[in-house]
Amino acid sequence: MAKGRLTPQDWTEAALGALARGGVAAVSVNALASELGATRGSFYWHFADRDALLAAALSFWASKATTDVIEAMREVDDPVQRLRALFSTALTEDPFTGLEPAIVAHSDHPAVAPVLRRVTRERLDFLTELYTGLGLGPAPARRQAVTAYAAYLGWLELRRSAVDLVPEVGLSGAEADDALAHLIAQLVDPRPSSEEDPQ
Repeated sequence: MAKGRLTPQDWTEAALGALARGGVAAVSVNALASELGATRGSFYWHFADRDALLAAALSFWASKATTDVIEAMREVDDPVQRLRALFSTALTEDPFTGLEPAIVAHSDHPAVAPVLRRVTRERLDFLTELYTGLGLGPAPARRQAVTAYAAYLGWLELRRSAVDLVPEVGLSGAEADDALAHLIAQLVDPRPSSEEDPQ
């Protein structure tokens, strides 16, 4: 029976893949059941409705892409290496290409908005903490965190929408490796201007 073959995680991961490909509207019970070779009955064994699946998928994304990553980074003692590891992980481990830009594009959706706001807050707070650990004052650390996060989101959007025009943002190849190393170097070594208040 389908209920013995598929787990809630199977459905949530399929939902995230659909979300990455076509946005919230692509998270369809019928389409996912067909994709997974399952029945609607299998879906309803695990979830009350599509909204419950979407909520579970977004929660899974938030946990794997933010909470788990932050916990792993806290195991790295050196602040510079911690930032390098964070950016390397965030920019290269992408099981659902286009997922984050798709989620951001639906920031006004009632299911997406609260999860996205929580994730954004947690990420910016953690980045600010990391830049403070490099010796920046609170205000410059926050500015650098916002700059780094904007660069991260922009990089992912280019990978989703224009990798043919900007091959440097791809996931493989010497050109992509060099561009990624350059980006990470820029983000790990912020150089505030002499006019900036170090506090």
